[in-house]
Amino acid sequence: MSARSLSAEAGAVVPAAAPALRLHWTDWLARAGLLALAALLGVGLVGPLLALLGQAFEPGVVDGQRQGAWQHFMAYLASPALLDSLWHSLWVSVLVTLIVLPLAFTFAYALTRSAMPAKGLFRTLSLVPLLAPSLLSAISLIYWFGNQGLAKDLWLALGFDGIYGAPGIVLAECFAVFPHTLMILVTALALADARLYEAAAALGTSRWRVFFTVTLPGAKYGLISAALVTFTLVITDFGVPKVVGGDFNVLATDVFKLVIGQQDFQRGAVVALLLLAPALLTFGVDHWVQRRQTAQVGARAVPLVPRRSAGFDLLMTAYCSLIALLMLAMAGMAVFASFVAFWPYNLTLSLDHYTMGLVDAELGDALLNSLKLATATALIGPVVVFLGAYLLEKTRGWAALRPLLRLMAMLPMAVPGLVLGLGSIFFFNAPTNPLHGLYQTGALLVLCTVVHFYTTGHLTLVTALKALDPEFEAVSASLKVPFTTTLRRVTLPICLPALIDVSRYFFVNAMTTISAVVFLYTPDTKLASVAILNLDEAGEIGPAAAMAVLIMATSLTVNGLYLALGAWAQRRTQAWRQPAR
Repeated sequence: MSARSLSAEAGAVVPAAAPALRLHWTDWLARAGLLALAALLGVGLVGPLLALLGQAFEPGVVDGQRQGAWQHFMAYLASPALLDSLWHSLWVSVLVTLIVLPLAFTFAYALTRSAMPAKGLFRTLSLVPLLAPSLLSAISLIYWFGNQGLAKDLWLALGFDGIYGAPGIVLAECFAVFPHTLMILVTALALADARLYEAAAALGTSRWRVFFTVTLPGAKYGLISAALVTFTLVITDFGVPKVVGGDFNVLATDVFKLVIGQQDFQRGAVVALLLLAPALLTFGVDHWVQRRQTAQVGARAVPLVPRRSAGFDLLMTAYCSLIALLMLAMAGMAVFASFVAFWPYNLTLSLDHYTMGLVDAELGDALLNSLKLATATALIGPVVVFLGAYLLEKTRGWAALRPLLRLMAMLPMAVPGLVLGLGSIFFFNAPTNPLHGLYQTGALLVLCTVVHFYTTGHLTLVTALKALDPEFEAVSASLKVPFTTTLRRVTLPICLPALIDVSRYFFVNAMTTISAVVFLYTPDTKLASVAILNLDEAGEIGPAAAMAVLIMATSLTVNGLYLALGAWAQRRTQAWRQPAR
């Protein structure tokens, strides 16, 4: 006899099971959105990475004998040339990091701790390299210090044999990664408690001792993050080594040569995985550092306002002027050379290089394709990232899936563009893949670009969403208001400025990227950044400079439009932040 019948015979009251709560249709919509986000990141990121792993560990057949899964790795380790590339990549990345970090830290220190004039101008000039492909710095170096360079004798007098090889890579990379490093360090130094400095001044502590005991410890996590980001950007960059590397091979150029030149996909996948390893390591170290970071500014903190010091301000102004002058010299040389008729013999200004690039070489379509890619990425990327961040932060349900989605959202930051592009070939080109139709289409370029730059946009919008009080959603739920209404009428207007910034980030990076798309374009979808590479390989460095200048000019123009749009959004949606008059 069952326990239920015994209870019934004894007259006991058996409690009825609690009725299951029915989910509102908006809850099902939120869960469908989470599944869609998982599918997008799975198709655009996880699938290509798994396909890359499959290629690297695919057993081969030699003399009729089936080899083990590690065959391609062993073949790589047996190749001295490829091991040299690994060593070259490591020491060049370390050297650039050691050079850029103190330069950018001093610049950031001048912006945040001095009372020098024209800070906005210096900050703007320091960000110029972000608006152009990294190829622009390499092309400028050729015009400055190449075989027919304007300052070739000065370069040789410094003891270098030429600009091609390691010296050129190091110098061009310093220019290209400087603004990335600077942005992190400015953020790290901007937050400071003035009370610490006032206490040090009251105790008669010298400026140098304050620097080493207060300033550096407060910025140490920013320094570590900046160093890791710089190292990762250099070791994964493809454009600069391709243009000025010469015979100095690095991992990024080896991947390109193995896949495009030799059609050796297995060994190319092995090198791509080796390129992925340092990025994953630095990403892991940065994540560990961020977890150990403690708040530097408390609720009672007093903002630090730099005091005027004639000697110090003059010194910082001179330093920032020198860095800004170098930035302008690099960008200005590319602009000047793009208008020169025949360098260095005929310096008459003309539009021949633009005509040759856009008309004769029919690269106007490439620039138009870049505009299409950037526009589509700037429209689709922010919407996808915002909805993903909102669903993760402001909705409930499926708690087991959310940590996995957060991990997938952070992973693109650790995946180099070359790795993602190569993995996309293996994944979407597989005949058994139902998404095979996306291969060699513009849609795949948009998907790859959105996924490649997903993490930065995600972190930006998560930060904006976390600034909103959770009571908005709680009150809406208590009033039976669907979350879609709260999203449309409250959350979206408040987060609009951040959303515009993310859209601008997607546009500029889509215009300038090369590593993520260099394996995926077709003759019909060739991009302007890829066209620069092709022109340089053909020896047409003038038209290559012209194309780089056009990309920079386009990015600069659109950036101005975004600034105007951001100012409008601030006035229309952020009036509540202004104090009452």
